[in-house]
Amino acid sequence: MSVVAAARAEWVKIRSLRSTAGALLPVVVAGVGLACLAGNTMRDAADDPAFDPLFPAFYGLTLAQLGVVVFAVLTIGGEYGTGTIAPSLLATPRRGVFYAGKALAATLTAAAVALVTVPAAFFAAQRALGPAGVGVGAEGVPEAMAGAFLFLTLMCPFALGVATMLRSTVRSLGIMLPVFFLGSQGIANVPALKPVLQYLPDQVAWVIMHLTPPDDPRFARAYGAWEGVGLLVLWTAAALAGGYLVLRRDDI
Repeated sequence: MSVVAAARAEWVKIRSLRSTAGALLPVVVAGVGLACLAGNTMRDAADDPAFDPLFPAFYGLTLAQLGVVVFAVLTIGGEYGTGTIAPSLLATPRRGVFYAGKALAATLTAAAVALVTVPAAFFAAQRALGPAGVGVGAEGVPEAMAGAFLFLTLMCPFALGVATMLRSTVRSLGIMLPVFFLGSQGIANVPALKPVLQYLPDQVAWVIMHLTPPDDPRFARAYGAWEGVGLLVLWTAAALAGGYLVLRRDDI
């Protein structure tokens, strides 16, 4: 079986399991809803010279990412939880093909959701900001939208790789959800924790999404916009590699 054929089979699984596919609905709702709310809330602050109209557009993605994480974990963790991992590997004996197919199907699904969520969140926030809003062609907007899309998309294979290493839905969600939720609420900016937490996968795309001011000593990061995206790619590659090594050696 080829990777494409395996991905098609995995897509059938994703589509048939409502709980798995349904985890992505909050991504759109949270991303767009919070963008609209943030835009309305910050409308009066638009006169501040430090105001950035892209901040309310993408701040909601810090919570929307949790839906992507849940989706990715359920995609592989559900196999371990229900015991269907054994017949799945029996149907696709080449574990690398099985793993690549599952990762590809999940990532493309997350990418499709991100492709809808990111522009919808941007336009919702700019509409809510009224005269303070900017157009899609404004300086920095295309880069920020591309970074937001990559952020939501790559969080899926990253979380899938971690869940494969842990071989458990409960353990995976029990670790990632609290860490990423607390990070989105500002714990990564605590001076004593920032030197380490700013490099976590849920934080490295904040620069390109304009969620951290470049010249603020408290919130600024030690890397640039695309450097942060590069760090996310490295996190994703490491997680996928770790997941494959565990799956390949697992006695199932």
